[in-house]
Amino acid sequence: MDTQKHISSDVAFSSSVKEIQTRKGSRRSYARVEERGGWATAITPDLKDFIEKQISIFMATANKNCQPYIQHRGGPPGFLRVIDETTLGFADYVGNRQYITQGNLVDNDKAQLFLIDYGSRSRVKIWGRASVVEGNTALIDQLMPKDYQARPEQVILFHVEAWDANCPQHIPLRFEADEVLKSIESRDARIKELEAEIAMLKSAKSFVVQ
Repeated sequence: MDTQKHISSDVAFSSSVKEIQTRKGSRRSYARVEERGGWATAITPDLKDFIEKQISIFMATANKNCQPYIQHRGGPPGFLRVIDETTLGFADYVGNRQYITQGNLVDNDKAQLFLIDYGSRSRVKIWGRASVVEGNTALIDQLMPKDYQARPEQVILFHVEAWDANCPQHIPLRFEADEVLKSIESRDARIKELEAEIAMLKSAKSFVVQ
């Protein structure tokens, strides 16, 4: 009988991982995390805010032969929705119809979400179990982004078991094109305002001199 206490970070820190951490000198710091209960298992307000700002995510699954697969999913901010403190969901749009992720989840419901925000140089890893919900139009309507040009086929629900936020080291600083365009438009508008003020001041000065 296994009497060893399991904690949330064990979802990633297997015995093999812990042995390598010991050999390479990082085990002590992670052991302290485990002493405090491991990683968070519920979605906090800060994590909810981060999740619902994402427009691009990656979802990892593996089939019964342990062959891994990573699938990209995207949409407008909020397309990945927090349903409750341990459940995420998104409308799964019609795509290339390979159904690799869905087939993997039939064999093995363990999954991971990888979220990265280049603008804030932040990344979050979420471990859990996922399932595909077909034929539930009410749930599709609930999760489908308004006015988004895509055809929803089904829903993927993700049940959170643990999550961890990484440091920003080596994350390149990048900005979304829409954000850059808005900044440029704002700058150009301000330049026009200043040019108008300068022209008005020059006109006023010319009038005084005359």
